[in-house]
Amino acid sequence: IITFFVPRVVCLAVLFFFCRYLFSLQMKRDLMDGRLVCTENTGALLASHLVQSEIGDYDDVADRDFLRINKLLPYQEKVQERIMELHRRHLGQTPAESDFQILEIARKLEMYGVRFHPAADREGTKINLAVAHMGLQVFQGHTKINTFNWSKIRKLSFKRKRFLIKLHPEVHGPHQDTLEFMMASRDQCKIFWKICVEYHSFFRLFDQPQPKSKAILFTRGSSFRYSGRTQKQLVEYVKENGAKRTPYQRLIERLAFVFPSSTDSVVDSPQLSPFASKGPLCLSPSFQMSTLSLPGQAPSPLQSPILSEVGSTARLEEEEEGRRKRYPTDKAYFIAKEILTTERTYLKDLEVITVWFRSAVIKENAMPEGLMTLLFSNIDPIYEFHRGFLKELDQRLALWEGRSNAHVKGDYQRIGDVMLKNMCALKEFTNYLQKHDEVLTELEKASKRLKKLETVYKEFELQKVCYLPLNTFLLKPIQRLMHYKLILERLCKHYSPAHRDHDDCKEALKEVAEIATQLQSSLIRLENFQKLTELQRDLIGIENLTAPGREFIREGCLYKLTKKGLQQRMFFLFSDMLLYTSKGVTATNQFKVHGQLPLHGMIVEESENEWSVPHCFTIYSAQRTIVVAASSKVEMGKWIEDLNMAIDMSKKSQEKSSIFLDAGLGDRSSDEVSLEQESEDDMNSSRTSLDKQTHHRANTTMHVCWHRNTSVSMSDHSLAVENQLSGYLLRKFKNSNGWQKLWVVFTNFCLFFYKTHQDDFPLASLPLLGYTVSTPEESDSIHKEYVFKLQFKSHVYFFRAESEYTFERWMEVIKSAASTTGRMSLLIPKGGPMEINGN
Repeated sequence: IITFFVPRVVCLAVLFFFCRYLFSLQMKRDLMDGRLVCTENTGALLASHLVQSEIGDYDDVADRDFLRINKLLPYQEKVQERIMELHRRHLGQTPAESDFQILEIARKLEMYGVRFHPAADREGTKINLAVAHMGLQVFQGHTKINTFNWSKIRKLSFKRKRFLIKLHPEVHGPHQDTLEFMMASRDQCKIFWKICVEYHSFFRLFDQPQPKSKAILFTRGSSFRYSGRTQKQLVEYVKENGAKRTPYQRLIERLAFVFPSSTDSVVDSPQLSPFASKGPLCLSPSFQMSTLSLPGQAPSPLQSPILSEVGSTARLEEEEEGRRKRYPTDKAYFIAKEILTTERTYLKDLEVITVWFRSAVIKENAMPEGLMTLLFSNIDPIYEFHRGFLKELDQRLALWEGRSNAHVKGDYQRIGDVMLKNMCALKEFTNYLQKHDEVLTELEKASKRLKKLETVYKEFELQKVCYLPLNTFLLKPIQRLMHYKLILERLCKHYSPAHRDHDDCKEALKEVAEIATQLQSSLIRLENFQKLTELQRDLIGIENLTAPGREFIREGCLYKLTKKGLQQRMFFLFSDMLLYTSKGVTATNQFKVHGQLPLHGMIVEESENEWSVPHCFTIYSAQRTIVVAASSKVEMGKWIEDLNMAIDMSKKSQEKSSIFLDAGLGDRSSDEVSLEQESEDDMNSSRTSLDKQTHHRANTTMHVCWHRNTSVSMSDHSLAVENQLSGYLLRKFKNSNGWQKLWVVFTNFCLFFYKTHQDDFPLASLPLLGYTVSTPEESDSIHKEYVFKLQFKSHVYFFRAESEYTFERWMEVIKSAASTTGRMSLLIPKGGPMEINGN
């Protein structure tokens, strides 16, 4: 039996896996006995984790047989189908991970660890008393009506059948200082009093209470004293001495069965493995957000891109070392694992559309039936295919690692056969992928035409689960093909021609390259359209930004010379015009357009000597001349290069840029806008933009470029698409001692941090533009392998990978993001300084 129900599951990290296992068994018993009161949905979720812990991955026949034999809930028959649906989500989850999830969910319930002791108050009303880590609780039925914190209680005592609580004077005031409850017998009263003493000592005291010397002749009161360590002593002891872990492994014999033949329900399963992805998402979004979401708001990604260190002890270093040593060391294994981890993230991205967005539009009846059919009939089949593909990948990696089905013999240390089979199957979805152009266009048109859909669209982008602009997720299926191509190229390069997996990988590469070639032009067009629509929502004062033929080229921060000196402005270069904006003080954090210059007839010249301003150049257009300065010579070179390229392109274009400028800034286009007028316009725009409920994330490239004085081109965006990565990393702050395990996703120049890969939304994000990435220096005192260091000014983070290959991959993709702010332009002479931070 469990004595103390700890308020945070991370406290169990200092104990044995066996202890956590016992806690989960206690939750199982409480569920069945009806002591752990919860909703049917939560009960089904807990039961699904118990089933995963008992029999492993979902199998329809095995699940039904197990639930027929074993009773987990009083109302099990009523929710059996829901239990099975939820169990399907836990693919690859090990028993230890299931135990942890059970405790994470249970601890958030009001009745977690509550043991009722029947009593009556002075008026004779029947109540229930309970003790918890924070103090005493009073229930009427299952409703909590009062809580007395330990800090409010002066003394606990009992006299025959009466249980007495004496309060501090500042608590009771002029009223009674003693609360009295009547229990059924003296023995029951004494038992409850002992439990209170133990809970108070364990959770409230710093040190173990010292026994009092006994009187020789007379004694008064009970001699009972709590004799164990307190929670604080236990935690400090483990920190100082380390946990001496008795080897414990839950057996795997019964995990491998598919059709159970006995009535055994003992929980035994294999050793730890990495978290695996969810299967189908069967919980409604509203339920899952309220039941499983972590409390608190994620910190601002620009000002404080830091996760709390609470819970950093949940994954101790010795566990990670042991787990790392159990992995195969073949590079091919880690390449295959990259396919698995990125597939998990890709499937979660698809669920943003197929589950969460669908739920939002259905709830509000906001989308026309024709558009609903067009959208979901094209993405649902792709989602279903990748669910099956993910399961195959996870099963193959499990065999490769040797963490399940150990009795199976065969050639499973390869991935080419799985890839070949599924890349061939992907050909059937080419027609669906080719329609994504139409889907994106129609969705954009409808959101402009239908106010209700526009509102739902914008409100959905406010949700944490939509961590990128919504239409970005519609590009993921085609982008994923490019990822498969790059990873298979890496595998083929690694294998020798004689390797047994080489031919399958080569054939799989051939298949996916054929599909990718067909869709390459479509992807380029879609990425440009997506960027234009994103900017259309973020900019005030410009319409029809998605006009046919317009291409996005570069966005970034420059300093514009005005009557009041250099003023920070955000510039946007397109194939036909150059926009410059300022960041207004608006509720929606949008940028207001102050000027637009057609590229037709434009001339760009360096003018550092003329104005005595570093990294300065002049832009001459038909309407006006402006002088701007970049933050570095590299930045200036990139802007001049792209401007000249765009000017040359516009000369060759048959369509004149003037046809796009009919929705501009009126007569202001012919006059220079002074600083005073711009500031006044900003104040006016703030009032009008308050009505717009557009959500603007601080981690979009526009806002990051503004804060970090840098720029990003469309070619940088395309490169970032190729360099998406996800997986578990250990993270450490500059001044902290411990490492925290996090699921990390790199996409859109940004790191997104999750507690586990199963979470639906990130806890925090870290935009990487402007960061430098390197290996730790000797002064950093990092004595671990595979560690890389991220730094921007005084912000320093260390991340630790599990292998040399994984370390190199993270370095590669992060450098690709950081280098967009520091790569040498073709106009800069070789050997010049490389300025990464742009300051």
